[in-house]
Parts: sequence; structure tokens; C-alpha cells
Amino acid sequence: MTQTSDNVTWLTQAAYDQLKAELEQLSGPARAEIVAKIEEARQEGDLKENAGYHAAREDQGKLELRIRQLTQILETAKVGEAPADDGVVAPGMVVTIAFDGDPDDTMTFLLGSREGVGGEIDTYSPQSPLGKGVTGKRTGEDATYELPNGKTASVRILDVKPYTG
Repeated sequence: MTQTSDNVTWLTQAAYDQLKAELEQLSGPARAEIVAKIEEARQEGDLKENAGYHAAREDQGKLELRIRQLTQILETAKVGEAPADDGVVAPGMVVTIAFDGDPDDTMTFLLGSREGVGGEIDTYSPQSPLGKGVTGKRTGEDATYELPNGKTASVRILDVKPYTG
């Protein structure tokens, strides 16, 4: 589980360890493998029409981007425990809301960061309009937030619980 607050990324120890292991893999063996592929393709001759060379260079760019992302996350990481189960919306909590108070129009999401979570649950940043609107609210309270078009929307907090992965 991760939580982002301004420039700090809050991580559980398990999420931190997972991201650190990924960074070590990408910085070491994966990087060496890409460099070897580029060198091998370069040996084949004309680089303008060498699809293997261009594909390897593109893979290298993606790899280096991910390494930079992981490095930034880990540099700003604070490792801690899951948030308290106190019914207050905060980063690291799974929140169920009803749009305009309609109990049939609901959504459940994690307030936090996608890193270390995977795709099993929708994730909204605490800095997003919805995230800012619901943060600090309790179960049963209403929250409003500004939509991208400038209008406001309201939601009712139906349930708040810590993310358990």
C-alpha cells in the first residue's frame, strides 16, 4: 500500500521492499541485458533499417524511465504502518462513496498511489480533486469537489477502511 502526500510517498515495509527489489533488478540484470541487445543489433550493420536495434533502444528508454520513477519514489519514501481503522478518509484507506448521496450510484477506490498496488482496485491520488474533497471526512459525511469543467460534485462517504492488499 502506498500513500502520497505532497512530495512524500508513504509506503508499507512490504511495498517498499517490492519496489526496491524491482529497482535492483532493473538497474542490474535488466539494464545489462538491454545493453547487450543494443550491441548485438549494432553489430548487424546499417542502423537506419535495423528494427532490432530500434526496438532495443526503445526498450532501453522505457527501462531508464522506470528506473527514474522508482528512484524518485524510494528517495521520497517514508515507511510506516497502515493507517488506523478510525473511519476517517486518509491516504491508504479504501473509500466507498455515493454520488449525490444516491446509494445506487457508488464507487469504491483506494486513496493513495498506484505503486505497489497493482490493478486490483481503482486508485485516486490525495492531490486529485476527489481525493482533496474526501480527505478528512468520516463515514456518513458529505464532501464536495470541483470537476475539471469547473462545476462541483458532491458525494457521501459510505465506508472507510484501511487497505489490506
